[in-house]
Amino acid sequence: MQPLIRIARQFDFLAPVVVPILAVLAALAVGAVFLLVLNVDPGVVYAQLLDGAVGNTYSLTQTIGKATPLLLVAIGICIAFRANVLNIGAEGQVIIGGLATAAFALTFRDLPPWLMATLSLVVGFIGGAVWGGIAGALKAWFGVNEILSTIMMNQISVQILIWLLTGPLRDTSADATSANIIQTAELPKAAWLPSIVPQTYFHTGALLAVALAFIAFFFLWRTVAGYRIRAVGANPDAARYAGIDVQRTMVLSMLLSGGLAGLAGSVEVMGVTHRAMQDFSTGYGFSGIVVALFGLLHPIGAIPAALLFGGLLASGTTLQSAGVSAAMVTVLQGLVVIFVVGSSRWTQRTRREIAEPPPRAEPGVVAVQEQELTS
Repeated sequence: MQPLIRIARQFDFLAPVVVPILAVLAALAVGAVFLLVLNVDPGVVYAQLLDGAVGNTYSLTQTIGKATPLLLVAIGICIAFRANVLNIGAEGQVIIGGLATAAFALTFRDLPPWLMATLSLVVGFIGGAVWGGIAGALKAWFGVNEILSTIMMNQISVQILIWLLTGPLRDTSADATSANIIQTAELPKAAWLPSIVPQTYFHTGALLAVALAFIAFFFLWRTVAGYRIRAVGANPDAARYAGIDVQRTMVLSMLLSGGLAGLAGSVEVMGVTHRAMQDFSTGYGFSGIVVALFGLLHPIGAIPAALLFGGLLASGTTLQSAGVSAAMVTVLQGLVVIFVVGSSRWTQRTRREIAEPPPRAEPGVVAVQEQELTS
């Protein structure tokens, strides 16, 4: 046993990389069982998924386009979870951020391009931050469970979206054939995010998301405010005893989390749809929570996680050619989360056991215990 412990200690630094990969492979193996039950060849399905995600330039840019809002949401979720605040309302914050961006861009059409794009992103961040900050304030000062409040605010945001798209922000230029499509007018081109690869969803928002992931890492681990957030998440009573304002820190974490989710809505509206419409989010808020969990609640870990789940979303439609419903992607996502989160808990427990092996009793004590048992 001791040689195994020594080997585990030597290669412990590889655990954060190796264990999630093994967990994903295990999830795919279980998914293969489901596919066999459906009388579908798992090899064909997984080949279709891989081809739809990275098979060619178009597939790769689709994956990056899907991963961009997922990464922004996941970064915000990481910040909130570090403060032990469960932000389940990212979907609503994405919607509010996208709506705020569309309303601003359509109202101030004559702004210079650089100012239009910058302020549109800022307004989207503010919209999401306000929406998330409401739930944070309710938890901090009134003890309202943030899971319930954020879920309810998701529903409120959907109703606000429908009301605005059928009322004040309705596209009045829509013809009779598209009258049933609930959307705003097209944003002015000054508010569009430039495409890195022309005619694809790979736009400058992807670079912004990656930069914000590193900024969030620096913020959480290299600044006083980030330390306070992590301290409150680790032990709010100890943080309060140390002089940290726990309530304000919780609200700050939700403001940042909601703001990043709102920025995800802005990026989607400005870089992909170029207008706000009923289904412009397509569940990015909920999927972003999954990405954050897969990335072990670390902003840098969320980057590969976002690419993985972005690939799953981008290749979902290709499953139909293999005779499988696109809903199978949701099943695979759930399996990946179960295995990755479970493996993370297993890794933490194993590390504690390796770092603190159980104390060994002295031979004399063992002899006395054996004598007591036999007497």
